[in-house]
Amino acid sequence: MAKVDYRLNAIVDGGLLDVGELAGLAALAARNGATIIQYRDKDASTRLMIERAAAIRAALAGTNVPLVVNDRVDVALAADTDGVHLGRDDMDAATARRLLGPDAIIGLTVKNAADADAAIAAPADYACIGGVFETLSKDNPDAPVGLEGFAALRRRIAAARPNLPVGAIAGIDLLRGKDVVAAGADGVAVISAVFRARDIATAARELRAAVDAGLKERGR
Repeated sequence: MAKVDYRLNAIVDGGLLDVGELAGLAALAARNGATIIQYRDKDASTRLMIERAAAIRAALAGTNVPLVVNDRVDVALAADTDGVHLGRDDMDAATARRLLGPDAIIGLTVKNAADADAAIAAPADYACIGGVFETLSKDNPDAPVGLEGFAALRRRIAAARPNLPVGAIAGIDLLRGKDVVAAGADGVAVISAVFRARDIATAARELRAAVDAGLKERGR
């Protein structure tokens, strides 16, 4: 059985403070279908990130939904979260594994074939391919890979590590969530599709249901 249930990765970004308090947003998503929460914050200080991560972890108590921190192994350690999500310019997965231990969750971003090969070789628990589509939530110098590019990278990973969960990220909404699952995704990572929705709880439930339905159609 896979270590990580990646069906719905709800990313709680520091830019969501205009919507609500981050810990509360994370708990709302976790109680309405999110299977993993990722805390991402490109602007906060280290001290503030640790405080926010610890608050999110506390808010998730009792939900059985794990929390990973984007990029920052130091914050994950200090806030005692479940793991980290690492990009190509972050700490390498082997070093993160040594620091965080064998039970920590380590996820990797995959943007191209080289990243896919690195994820295959790394002590990672999941990979997330993207951006699949254009997104406004993050500056991305790389062009979107699209559905065909996603499917090709997904097949590359599956050929070597068939049990590694692989998600899709960037520009994903309810309709595109169905499309990426049909293309081979085990789940989706989203910000706006859940946290910028008029009704966050309903949006999370609907997106999770769409992923589940897509996986069922694939016999998963």
